[in-house]
Amino acid sequence: MAALLLTGGRVVDPANHLDAKADLLISEGKIAAISPDAAQQAPRDAERMDVSGRVVCPGLIDLHVHFREPGQTAKENIATGTAAALRGGFTSVVCMPNTAPAVDTAGTVALIRERAAREGRVNVFVAGTITKNIAGEELAPIGSLKRAGVVAITDDGHCVQNNELMRRALEYAKMFDLPVMDHCQDYSLVTDGVMHEGYWNVALGLHGWPAAGEEMIVARNILLAGLTGARVHCQHLSAAGSVQLIRDAKKQGVPVSAEACPHHFTLTDAAVAGGVRFWANDGKDLARFQDDPLPDWPAYDTNFKMNPPLRSAADREAILAGLADGTIEILCSDHAPHCDYEKEVEFDYAPFGITGLETGLALSLMQLYHSKRLGLSDLIAKYTVNPARLLKLNKGTLSVGADADVTVFDPDCEWTFERADTASKSANNPFFGWKLKGRAVATLVGGKKVWSEKSELVAA
Repeated sequence: MAALLLTGGRVVDPANHLDAKADLLISEGKIAAISPDAAQQAPRDAERMDVSGRVVCPGLIDLHVHFREPGQTAKENIATGTAAALRGGFTSVVCMPNTAPAVDTAGTVALIRERAAREGRVNVFVAGTITKNIAGEELAPIGSLKRAGVVAITDDGHCVQNNELMRRALEYAKMFDLPVMDHCQDYSLVTDGVMHEGYWNVALGLHGWPAAGEEMIVARNILLAGLTGARVHCQHLSAAGSVQLIRDAKKQGVPVSAEACPHHFTLTDAAVAGGVRFWANDGKDLARFQDDPLPDWPAYDTNFKMNPPLRSAADREAILAGLADGTIEILCSDHAPHCDYEKEVEFDYAPFGITGLETGLALSLMQLYHSKRLGLSDLIAKYTVNPARLLKLNKGTLSVGADADVTVFDPDCEWTFERADTASKSANNPFFGWKLKGRAVATLVGGKKVWSEKSELVAA
């Protein structure tokens, strides 16, 4: 494998507390050198890539994606999902197990890993289920799943309601050194809710989904993490109360962590009422990034229906504050593709979820970095070293000798996200027509430049 030299970039590696202008030399798929004079160490035949004015960082990691394979490949598959990941700057992803069949056996894990090795363009890691068929009734064979190669267990898309069963799951997970990632939803409180319970669900005549439906399970998980000592990771936080619960628990040393998705700290429940109502109040700060006229959409647009739902402006601010003070350590997309015909129904009947791999970095930069809530290194850490540390992946760093998974992005690039831009099979994204700020320009996996904005997908 030929050497590759990236010159003139701002190298940001939170794992090594590095933020400086430097050259990066890659050799044999590994990081060979990082320094202002790394070019002097490069062999004569090394390929050179000028990244002046760009940020060079460890390959981004998204620990929460749905690639729908096996069983739901009309929505997405590993080939198209990893192509979308590349465009978003992600070099590693973790696939959720709510497929058909669910990832509750070693054979299904092997199937996904084999397919990913053959068709995937990025590193694909697999999460197994907590319970058989994600039914919440009987534990999955957690030891067998670990031996098959899963990096975590979760019933994502569903939530274990039986507290005793969840306790046993945590005890087994601790034995096998696996983190438990939990979709926090109390069914008895949420019932048939389809959007946040507040002013707008009443105004729109839609069934409300109270924030307590999330907070109740977050509190349960904190108690069980303290009881068992197992690592519990609360997925896609959306409510202010959840953030405060996690903040207090971490101060007490409970082994609990959390993640947030860009749609939850960008949009609010007012977006379900349409573009005009969103921009009038909750979207005022975001409007400065947009051209005139502002992006518009109708009320009841199902691309604004997700699980957990978009919440109030106060909840959004709490998520942003939790990211800024380190309570929420990880950023992810919860990339959830659906076919057009599934979303083109009444709001009550549409499936939850949106795609997010291609917009996540830009929205994070806009709401955290450009809005001066978080420094660039701290933001990058939430997409690199922090998820790698949680899942014990040998990723998320530019240390010499590490795998040369590298993301190059321009934090100031302004671009408009259009439907034609997506590599995903599905187009259920609420940000089409939005002007975004910040974009990946090249993605390297194992030392190979597999995508760049100029050349699109590069042959493997």
